[in-house]
Amino acid sequence: MSRLQRARCRLTAHPFALDTAIAAGALVCMVIGSFVAPEGEHGVSWGVRTPDPLSLVLMTLGAAALVFRRSTPKAVLAVTGTASLVESVTGVPRAPVAMCAVIALYTVAATTDRATTWRVGLLTMTVLTGAAMLAGPLPWYAQENLAIIAWTGTGATAGDAVRSRRAVVRAIRERADRAERTREEEARRRVAEERLRIARDLHDVVAHHIALVNVQAGVAAHVMDKRPDQAKEALAHVREASRSALNELRATVGLLRQTGDPKAPTEPAPGLSRLDELAGTFRNAGLPVEVAHADQGEELPAAVDLAAYRIIQEALTNVQKHAGPDARAEVSVVRVGPLVEVTVLDDGTAVNGATAGGGHGLLGMRERVTALGGSLTTGPRYGGGFRVHAILPVKTRTTATGEPA
Repeated sequence: MSRLQRARCRLTAHPFALDTAIAAGALVCMVIGSFVAPEGEHGVSWGVRTPDPLSLVLMTLGAAALVFRRSTPKAVLAVTGTASLVESVTGVPRAPVAMCAVIALYTVAATTDRATTWRVGLLTMTVLTGAAMLAGPLPWYAQENLAIIAWTGTGATAGDAVRSRRAVVRAIRERADRAERTREEEARRRVAEERLRIARDLHDVVAHHIALVNVQAGVAAHVMDKRPDQAKEALAHVREASRSALNELRATVGLLRQTGDPKAPTEPAPGLSRLDELAGTFRNAGLPVEVAHADQGEELPAAVDLAAYRIIQEALTNVQKHAGPDARAEVSVVRVGPLVEVTVLDDGTAVNGATAGGGHGLLGMRERVTALGGSLTTGPRYGGGFRVHAILPVKTRTTATGEPA
C-alpha cells in the first residue's frame, strides 16, 4: 500500500477530521480569493484589494458549517446558502463565499436521491442567482452572477455522479456477497443431503445386523441346554454380526466427521448422578442453587437420564445469564410412577432473555423432551422469576418392550 493510499484510509476512518480539513482548505481558498480584484480601470485585469469585514465573517461562518456537512447536510446547505445570499447582495467587489454553498450542495446531492438533488439544486441556483441579479450591486449580466449558476450546477452534478457510482459499487458488492452466500448455502445443503443419505444407509446396515443378532441370540437361548454345539454356533454368528455392525458404524461415522471436530469423549454421558457436581459448578460461579433429588435412587434409561441432566444444565445457565445478579435457583427431580418430573425455579427480577426472543436454549430443551414423548412447560412465575418444568416418561419409545427402535 502506497503512502497516498494509507493517508486516504486514515482520513476515511476519521470523517470528522477529513471534514475539518476540507473546511480549513475552503476557508484558505476563499480568503485568498477575497484579496483578488477581478476588474481594473482599463477593462478586465487582476489586482489586490482588502476584503470587507462582513465578507470575512461570512466566509468563516460558512467554513465552520462545513465541518458538520456529513451529519446534517441540508442544515449546512441552508447556513452556507444564507451566507452566500448575504454576500451576493452586499459584497462589492464580491468575495467567493458561494464556495461553501457549492460544497454543501455537493454533499446533499451525494447523500440523497436524485429527485431531492434536482429540487434542492434548482432551488439553490434560483435563489442565489436571482438575488444576485435583482438585489445585488452588480449588473444582472455580470460574470459573477453567471458564475453562480455554473458553480451550483457543477456541485449538484458532481454529487449526483458520486452517489450513482457509490450505488453501483454497493450493488456489485451485494451481488457478489449474495452469490458467495448462495454458493456456501448450496455446499452446506449438499453436505447435509449427503450426510442424511449416509445416515439412512447406516440405519439400514445397523438395523440388519441388530436384527440378525436378535435372531441368533434367541436361537442360542433356545438350544443352550439340549444342543450346546448349535448354541455355540449361534453365538459365533452373534459375535460376527456385532463386529460387522461396529465396523460399519465406525466407517460411516468417520465419513461424517469433519476436520476440526472434537474427538469422541471417552467418559460416559452425564446423568442425574452428577447433579450435585453440576450444582456445585454454578455455586462456584456465584449462583446459589438448592437441589432436591427424590427419585428413590432408581436407575433411569440412558436417554431419560441424559435429557434430564441437559435440561437442568440449560435452565441453570439461563438463570445465571438472564435472571439478575441476586437470583437464586431451586432444582427438584421427583419420580412419580412411570414419570420423572424435573423442575427448575428462580426468583430473578430480570426478564429471561431466552424467552424474550425464543432462544435456542429453550428450543433445545423442547426438542429433547419431545423426542422422549414428554412435555415441557416454561414461563414466568407469579411474583417474579421463571419456571422450567419437564415431565419425562421412564419408558420411552426406544425402551418400551415390543416396540421398534
